[in-house]
Amino acid sequence: MSKKYAIGVDYGTQSGRAVLVDLADGREVADHVTPYPHHVIDETLPGTGMKLEYDWALQHPADYIEVLKRSVPEVIRESGIDPAEVVGIGIDFTACTMLPVNEEGEPLCLLPEYRENPHSWTKLWKHHAGQPEAEEINRIAKERGEKWLPRYGGKISSEWMMAKVWQILNEAPEIYDAADQFLEATDWVISQMTGNIVRNSCTAGYKAIWHKEDGYPDKEFFKALDPRLENLTETKLRGEIAPLGTKAGGLTPQTAEMIGLKAGTAVAVGNVDAHAAVPAVGVVSPGKLVMAMGTSICHMLLGETEREVEGMCGVVEDGIIPGFYGYEAGQSAVGDIFEWYVEEAVPAYVKEAAAEEGVNIHVWLEGRAAAYKPGQTGLLALDWWNGNRSVLVDTNLTGLLLGCTLLTKPEEIYRTLLEATAFGTRKIVDAFHHAGVTVDVLYACGGLPQKNRLLMQIYADVTNREIKVAASKQTPALGAAMFAAVAAGSEQGGYDTIMEAAAKMARIREESYKPIPENVAIYEKLYQEYSRLHDYFGRGGNNVMKTLKAIKEEA
Repeated sequence: MSKKYAIGVDYGTQSGRAVLVDLADGREVADHVTPYPHHVIDETLPGTGMKLEYDWALQHPADYIEVLKRSVPEVIRESGIDPAEVVGIGIDFTACTMLPVNEEGEPLCLLPEYRENPHSWTKLWKHHAGQPEAEEINRIAKERGEKWLPRYGGKISSEWMMAKVWQILNEAPEIYDAADQFLEATDWVISQMTGNIVRNSCTAGYKAIWHKEDGYPDKEFFKALDPRLENLTETKLRGEIAPLGTKAGGLTPQTAEMIGLKAGTAVAVGNVDAHAAVPAVGVVSPGKLVMAMGTSICHMLLGETEREVEGMCGVVEDGIIPGFYGYEAGQSAVGDIFEWYVEEAVPAYVKEAAAEEGVNIHVWLEGRAAAYKPGQTGLLALDWWNGNRSVLVDTNLTGLLLGCTLLTKPEEIYRTLLEATAFGTRKIVDAFHHAGVTVDVLYACGGLPQKNRLLMQIYADVTNREIKVAASKQTPALGAAMFAAVAAGSEQGGYDTIMEAAAKMARIREESYKPIPENVAIYEKLYQEYSRLHDYFGRGGNNVMKTLKAIKEEA
């Protein structure tokens, strides 16, 4: 019997990466990255010279097809396999990254009559210009006592579908009227590969307020927002919503020829990048919290019942693994805080010393910070350099560093910032645990666990839980390939369930990080102090952070 493979394509913010995976053991045979030719469009609209306003972030949908056209043939060429041995292809994507399309599924921005209107383009996940609409959605939902609001931690983000759609309606009603549908970019790419528009339960649930039992919020809610939105969900958000691993269709002959695969190859429904990583580390059952760690952290957890947890970003049935409720929470800055410190606040002598030793500044600081015992710096910080996503859900909170003296060293501050983010994760773990959603062990994937051993040991000590680390550096793409294998099914050489695929293909390192009892005891004391600061500044005891921001805006 010949070998079988699947391809996962991970669509990030700046590029797309295709990974060819062996279905027998999850081995990554070949990978290839295609940077987006148009990058992130946040200053000038292509071909027009039109300047975009603050907080805009767009993308060019043709860039997504370019990734398929370049990277898929390249992994086939590099591996030397027969394309007929590829039984399935799946993708994962940033979200909510959305676009308006016409009745033929063509992006409006590619049509001459609309391309000079920025609202016809793909709005990237970090497009925040719909913040006024998001605030109105939250205000009206709260006033009406909408029962779905607690499922999202009490607040809907400007990054999500409804705020973006409403902004289009308010600022460009002609684009709203011209749009036959609004699609997540991941669903649009799948439609281009298969000829079928199938929405996926992950993005619909986490980014468009869809619920498996209740559907979208009712018409009365949308009418209360704006009478023009009353029929939004049954018109421009209409269509089948399928659980992850569902076969959206087979590759069309045209797409198959373009990317060098066999026509009819199974294509899985779209997925969200962080969520695709969960089965890739072998997590297909409750009690295991997966942390996708990079510039920020996305925390994902499975449960058997739907519970309300303070500050979570959403709970969606079938949202991560079919058959379970998928919980999501997050920290809006983690690696970004360490990067900020290195870029903006580290003294010149540290940079010079790192250069002399031939290591980057993070490695230099980590090495020296590791020499300190927990509590030895005398410092404590709040990790709110980019607001607080969970559990407070407040973007107006800011960072805090406490305990500095004239003797404080850069490596002490660096260690304190690492610890602060670990305390932030502990808050999330505690929130889940206290709400009855058990967290027994942590799994880490993404860039940070591969780079910073001190950080991972601190997380293990602060949470008092073992941390297992992904063996793959490309866990979202691996997860997308696993769902592709499920879409293909066992008759084609794939798998019938994501559990079966995970049992064979998931990969974690043999080494894990275990809590050190003496460190746990000290960090417990520090965490109690962190919690006092957290509640004092984050729950209204002292609003100085917001006052400072207000004074800054007025100055």
